[in-house]
Amino acid sequence: MSGLTHLDTDGSARMVDVSAKAVTAREAIAAGRIDMSGEAARAIAEGLVKKGDVLAVARVAGIMAAKKTADLIPLCHPIALSAVTVDFTLDDHGVTVEATARTAGQTGVEMEALAATSVALLTIYDMAKALDKAMVIRDVRLIAKTGGKSGDWRRPE
Repeated sequence: MSGLTHLDTDGSARMVDVSAKAVTAREAIAAGRIDMSGEAARAIAEGLVKKGDVLAVARVAGIMAAKKTADLIPLCHPIALSAVTVDFTLDDHGVTVEATARTAGQTGVEMEALAATSVALLTIYDMAKALDKAMVIRDVRLIAKTGGKSGDWRRPE
């Protein structure tokens, strides 16, 4: 089991020891999409959803999720985040979410960016489900990461 970093020599789960890693500036960008009816997309865009400002609430939810990632994902390190942004692109049939997480630390922020994206999408679903229960959350993925021993990475287009 030597190649698996989250297992000890007995095969038991463990948190990876990052104490010997260098502190570097790190950033991760993740994105995802929620497809919905034109009616639901228009209601979000025009601020007509009865529960309130869908994107404002989803933004806060995404930021909160990034801050709580270590509470959600077993064996994930708690990270002092320097910044988290959650941005939205609306179109006639849905919303694309892009989240960026930054830190200066000994481990990456990919999980934080992915958690922010996922929870922002779930929040959009929750707030608009009265308009469209058939919404589909899809394509949650890492777009890019910088920093750390493994260096920079970007998803091929």
